[in-house]
Amino acid sequence: ADKVIQGGSGVGGGSGVGGDGSGVGGEGSDILVVSLKRDAADKVIQGTGKFEELVVSSREIAASTAQLVAASRVKARPKSEKLKSLKVCSRSVSEATGQVVASTQAGAERKNQVAQKMDYSKLSLTQAKRLEMESQVKALELEKELEMERTRLAELRKLHYHLAGTSEGWEEES
Repeated sequence: ADKVIQGGSGVGGGSGVGGDGSGVGGEGSDILVVSLKRDAADKVIQGTGKFEELVVSSREIAASTAQLVAASRVKARPKSEKLKSLKVCSRSVSEATGQVVASTQAGAERKNQVAQKMDYSKLSLTQAKRLEMESQVKALELEKELEMERTRLAELRKLHYHLAGTSEGWEEES
């Protein structure tokens, strides 16, 4: 599956999926995604990383693999054995990343449940009200931060789309 994930050379060692030597996919970005996933996994295991980083990098690998298959369909000859092999590998990658995401989310949920167990039974009325207000403030701050991050994400996706188009030689519209 490493050859599939790395893109560039396609399946079968350098001839590309289409068999014409062209290869498909963006080798550099695919290797970067795999590297980021490995780094995220290492950080989570060491307790210094976030579960969400691992989920995002896993989803990026699945998306990159799907993109490789889509590009390969365009370049491959009809009934190409290499394309069939690529599709099988792609399904395996998709299943594996799905399992990583599910396991990661389960681990994060367990960690959150342990962290959120707090005994509120011994709080006074004033302490409970203070904690309630602090919780409301935190919720509002997080909602604002989430909105700002979604805007940032949309801008980054637009930039990525533009850069990908430029690298593929797409014409800019006037």
